[in-house]
Amino acid sequence: MDLMIKEKIKQVKKGDQSAFEDVVTFYQHKIYQHCYRMLGNAHEAEDIAQEAFIRAYTNIDSYDINRKFSTWLYRIATNLTIDRIRKRKPDYYLDAEVKGTDGLNMYSQLESDTILPEAEVENLELKSYIHHEISELPPKYRSIIILRYLEEFSLQEISDILDIPLGTVKTRIHRGREALRKKLRHV
Repeated sequence: MDLMIKEKIKQVKKGDQSAFEDVVTFYQHKIYQHCYRMLGNAHEAEDIAQEAFIRAYTNIDSYDINRKFSTWLYRIATNLTIDRIRKRKPDYYLDAEVKGTDGLNMYSQLESDTILPEAEVENLELKSYIHHEISELPPKYRSIIILRYLEEFSLQEISDILDIPLGTVKTRIHRGREALRKKLRHV
């Protein structure tokens, strides 16, 4: 798959705009999901994902064809989401209550494979609580935890995406997990 993407990128660099459509089609869901996990808001995630593709297209000449395109694209999306988080009002939370509902958020609307309704509710509440606690982490730890445990990137890929040394990635994962562990110790 990486070879197909590299070929498409080479075509884009030569001026073939339609080749970038294929790249967007391949990555759009993954980038949207990443942005949504970082931001917790569907509309913001759509905006940031679209902006990430626009930036990737306009800066395609700065992309090094010898590196993975997905790493470069995720770095753009991550930087844009972190910028958006920094510009938010301080009282805005990723797990904000849905207006017109009684304490429900978007996580409580997710489907579950669990058969028992009680277990389903417990799982949703736990998942919502964990995501809420992740969203309360400082952005430098939040992005690392999301990339590592929700997006399942390798340490090296995280290092490339965030453009930080591998040792810093390991330290931030450790500190982020410790901070999350302290928040979740009573669960």
